Amino acid sequence: MKSHSPASKPSFPESCTSLLSKHLTDAVWSALAEKKTAAGFTLEQAIRSGVEQVDSGVGVYAGDAESYDLFAPLLAPIIKEYHGSAGPHPATDFSCDALPEVSPEAASRVISTRIRVGRNLANFPLGAAISRVQRLDVEKQISEALSNLPPPMQGQYQSLSTMSAEQNESLIARHLLFKNEDRFMASGNLMRDWPEGRGLFLSEDESFSAWVNEEDQLRIIALKQGGDVRGVFALLAEAVTALSAQLTFDFSEQLGYLASCPTNLGTSMRASVHMSLPVLGQNEKVLKRHAEALGLQVRGQHGEHSVSEGAVYDISNRMRLGVTEVAAVSHLIHGINRLAELDE
Repeated sequence: MKSHSPASKPSFPESCTSLLSKHLTDAVWSALAEKKTAAGFTLEQAIRSGVEQVDSGVGVYAGDAESYDLFAPLLAPIIKEYHGSAGPHPATDFSCDALPEVSPEAASRVISTRIRVGRNLANFPLGAAISRVQRLDVEKQISEALSNLPPPMQGQYQSLSTMSAEQNESLIARHLLFKNEDRFMASGNLMRDWPEGRGLFLSEDESFSAWVNEEDQLRIIALKQGGDVRGVFALLAEAVTALSAQLTFDFSEQLGYLASCPTNLGTSMRASVHMSLPVLGQNEKVLKRHAEALGLQVRGQHGEHSVSEGAVYDISNRMRLGVTEVAAVSHLIHGINRLAELDE
């Protein structure tokens, strides 16, 4: 039985520069428009965010592991263009001793360091296709695993459903909790049944946290003030190892750790610093041009689609697929060292 799909391929305004608008050709549309995964996820659902939000950079969400195979004529070229690689993905490597040093010039400008990885449980659909019952099951399994972490990371899990508005606002302001205002995720069907099934685990010293059922089912996060990138990386590695012993994550030899957004495939790692760049920050276009040449991304202090305040920027690695975890973080360190030189 054929799935319902639009009668014709969606059109995009001339101003739209998303990877979806570039790679959704007539031929790709004709080949995929009537297909759906075993979980019932369709091409129309996969591209909805990019169609409704024409300022998207990518514009596609996967609904399950099968999406990456079934819709490969669209997703494979998007993945290759974004990451510079379409796989295969190397083995996980959290070798802390292999990291380069953060230069004194860069360290003096780094306000905080944050490294996170995304994970999704095997045998469940991803956020865009998961059912309410499945999401609650995911929350239960992950919260139980988080309760068994080793001493440095022990803390408490709290559901968003029981969190007060004051708590919520305070945690968001301190960059410890996700918001429910992302229009791209909303269009991508990732915010259904909000806030049910979502929550935050926070260690006693607040250096380790885990987000449950935001864009991905699990975001494992290490965060410390200052520029101790190696220490943050080591903390993250310990948490990932402990959770991997209890939970089975969706992994592909070709694409690495599977994620809702194709930008988070591979290591699914985003290593970032909040960095003061008062000279380069005088011209954000110039700053972004330097960062892109170094393979880095620049965002505002409050994450994607936010603006900078006081010449403080969020600087992170761009490439996640086809590289190891230690290579991604090393790339960030080399990049921020260079930005510090340019900021002199």
